[in-house]
Amino acid sequence: MWLLRWNRWRSLNLKPDLRHNLRALEQRIHHTFRDPRLLLQALKHRSYLDTSGEKRVQSNERLEFLGDAVLDLVVSDHFFRTEVNEDEGALTNFKSTIVSGAVLATQARKIGLGEYLLLSENEAKSGGRYRDSILEDALEALIGAIYLDGGVKPAHRFVQQFLLSDSEKILAIKSFQNYKSILQEYAQGRGSDPPVYTVLEATGPDHDKRYLVEVCLEGKIVGQGRGRSKKEAEQRAAAEGVKQLTI
Repeated sequence: MWLLRWNRWRSLNLKPDLRHNLRALEQRIHHTFRDPRLLLQALKHRSYLDTSGEKRVQSNERLEFLGDAVLDLVVSDHFFRTEVNEDEGALTNFKSTIVSGAVLATQARKIGLGEYLLLSENEAKSGGRYRDSILEDALEALIGAIYLDGGVKPAHRFVQQFLLSDSEKILAIKSFQNYKSILQEYAQGRGSDPPVYTVLEATGPDHDKRYLVEVCLEGKIVGQGRGRSKKEAEQRAAAEGVKQLTI
């Protein structure tokens, strides 16, 4: 058994401290990777590639794309099976809240995921390890890595343990509501076109951007919001829209 574990890392030629960190993270998430390269990639923010000299596809963004889809499936399946008396609108709201950026970032912090991320020096100094947008993307990338490494069962187990086990508490917290989803349903109920989000400003260096977004419904501006990512700014704009429209 010891030899098999040692051989997992042999081909990666990692520094001892990085190898130690990866093993420590495996213990925290209760998943031992058969292919630890997947775990390594899940932790690579695109800023790190300037340091390592790797191509863009070696960052965690491809795994994030996959993890997002896996997360949607697992969470949708969970609420479909457990909330048997709720219609599709309620199920959509439940899912949208659980997979929202604010919730993913919060749960990533509980795991301590930020301390394991591979970032450029500038990104780390600017607070990248604690930034919601980076944490939520990394958590989705980690889910994608677990899925590729072991299939649906370990991915389901991870999502159940680190997200769905707290779902009742999460759904009860008003600040975790997915305002974009609420505004979308409001528009659908009125027979209107979906809300339109427009980036008005994008200021600051690449590693520390600030966005200003407005949202329009039926041709009228109903809200504006600022954030460190487009997602965060859109969510805040939608929250303002929900408040103004008294939804």
